[in-house]
Amino acid sequence: MKRARLLSQNQIQEIVMDSDSDEEKYYASENSEDDEPRPPSRRSPISQPPSLDFSASSSEDEDGVGNVAGQQPQPCLWIQPAKPRRRVVHTFIGAPNRKSREAAHVTRESTPLSVLLLFFAEIITWLVVETNRYYDQFLENSDEGHSPREVTEAEMFAFLALTLQMGHTVQGRLEDYWTKMEQLRCPFYGQTMARARYYHILRFLHFTDNNRNGADKTDDRLWKIRLI
Repeated sequence: MKRARLLSQNQIQEIVMDSDSDEEKYYASENSEDDEPRPPSRRSPISQPPSLDFSASSSEDEDGVGNVAGQQPQPCLWIQPAKPRRRVVHTFIGAPNRKSREAAHVTRESTPLSVLLLFFAEIITWLVVETNRYYDQFLENSDEGHSPREVTEAEMFAFLALTLQMGHTVQGRLEDYWTKMEQLRCPFYGQTMARARYYHILRFLHFTDNNRNGADKTDDRLWKIRLI
């Protein structure tokens, strides 16, 4: 591959002058029959740039590269801030004066579960009522004689707890959570709820009454959980 050749200052000036002379000849031939003055040249006079000394710049670049290569890497020094930031944890002293009736059972000695129930107690009760209602409707239209007891709120809490825990101890099949095989056995599930009882709640879990009037069962695909 051929290396590009740099033009000297005289060669650059000759090229510029030749282009200006060609432009003047063009305007002279075009306006030879007219008396109108020729427009001035569009090019402005070029001042002579200073001479370029590439040898000096190349030598300086080589010296700079050599200095960088010879430098030793500087170690980074990590320091902690003078005052580390701390999270502000407000001490719970009870419900406000105007809202003491809404959470009368929540005090300074209350557990986190008591505060959690403020948000989910009503939903748990709703799930228990609708699940038992759906099971009663199922018995009316079936020939099954066995009728287990109704689901309680404590069982619904245990059912939801086991369902969330299954995301941490993943098994290949649902029944493997109650298996007695030594390599897969997890006593937590069997001690919390029997497998048949968990299957019963899972089968009849409901969020609304199927016979509720006014529900748009045709166009509303979320009508079964709309009230939640």
